[in-house]
Amino acid sequence: MSSIALSGNAAGAGVFTLASPNSASSFTSTLPAVTGTLLSNKTPGTVLQVVSTTKTDTFTSTVTGAYTDITGMSVSITPTSNTSKILVHVTGAGMGQVGVSSLVVQLVRGSTAISIGDAAGSRTTASTNSYSSDASQLGPFAIHFLDSPATTSATTYKIQFRLGSGTFYFNRTQTDTDSASFARIASTITVMEVAA
Repeated sequence: MSSIALSGNAAGAGVFTLASPNSASSFTSTLPAVTGTLLSNKTPGTVLQVVSTTKTDTFTSTVTGAYTDITGMSVSITPTSNTSKILVHVTGAGMGQVGVSSLVVQLVRGSTAISIGDAAGSRTTASTNSYSSDASQLGPFAIHFLDSPATTSATTYKIQFRLGSGTFYFNRTQTDTDSASFARIASTITVMEVAA
């Protein structure tokens, strides 16, 4: 049979009380198998955990005609409650080949695109879109979305791009000349579990 071990705080003066509910019904409360401080009251809006991934290297691709993962731009979080919200923040910069393609990006949870525009004819649905007419200028973008995954399973959020033709560049410009006038940047995807 399992046992419960209780100990006082560092000063030894605190009081720890376990009290049964004022009810004729029986209740079971299971503690998570983790060490550290447990929240006793998950007030709506409280940030329960934060997970972040930063991509510092560059990415290029000539895959066209379908949304494709941007290597290194994904993050996984396991919500503690199926009612929790997940606040997703993405910042990055890239570009489609000048004169050939624009920057088209979507946010994906698992295999489901989220935070995208409504379908309209043959137009591509996306989370964000920009166009650069200068091969030495990156197209920065940001995505902020409050998701409701309704799960306590590990959930992956990621960024995908889509090209009609040409080449896609991420964290670098198209020209990418070895000069102080040209930038290499870092892009980040951060997810926060928020109590509902």
